[in-house]
Amino acid sequence: MGRYRTPFPMFVNRFYVFVLLSGLAASGVLPVGGMKVYTSGEVEAVNGTDVRLKCTFQSSSPITPATLTVSWNFRPLGRGREESVFYYHERPYPPPEGPFRKRAIWAGDIMGRDASIIVRDVKFTFNGTFSCQVKNPPDVYGNMGEVKLTVVTTASFSEIAILAAAIGGAIVLMVVLLVIVMSIRRCRRKRREEEEEGDDEPPQRVRKDPTVW
Repeated sequence: MGRYRTPFPMFVNRFYVFVLLSGLAASGVLPVGGMKVYTSGEVEAVNGTDVRLKCTFQSSSPITPATLTVSWNFRPLGRGREESVFYYHERPYPPPEGPFRKRAIWAGDIMGRDASIIVRDVKFTFNGTFSCQVKNPPDVYGNMGEVKLTVVTTASFSEIAILAAAIGGAIVLMVVLLVIVMSIRRCRRKRREEEEEGDDEPPQRVRKDPTVW
């Protein structure tokens, strides 16, 4: 007859392992998270204009400007080779050559967890995928954010409608404010004129009754 074994020792061992891993995670020896990069996903820009490629991040480690790096790359549509767009390490390093020379500009804020860039004067050859990679040692593993850029001849209807609505709203607001200001000035001027007319009138004599001594 076999000897019955209680599962209690196995439970104790698993409990010890759990406590050990929890302690390592709490002390920072064992990472509990990784670098997470967020982008706008898809962006549309009119040929010849500037476009902002948004890239923000969250790190499980404190931000260390001396070691944090940001790398932007571009993969065109088709079989084109991948190009380096921008690099950041303590300061911006624009590309010295290539299609993005004097076009890629730093627009981020490391302490604000922003690694965005601006691409000036976009061309149709910029149709493709821009990738944003952020490393903040020891937090160097995580997803790579991607932005799909579509360069078009004219803005889409939705963008034109939004722009027109914004401009129209601003004009209406200015007109309303102007009307309010003019009305206030007119009321003040009218009140001032009435007060001046009241001051200019001579005091009326009180007619004395001759029957009163």
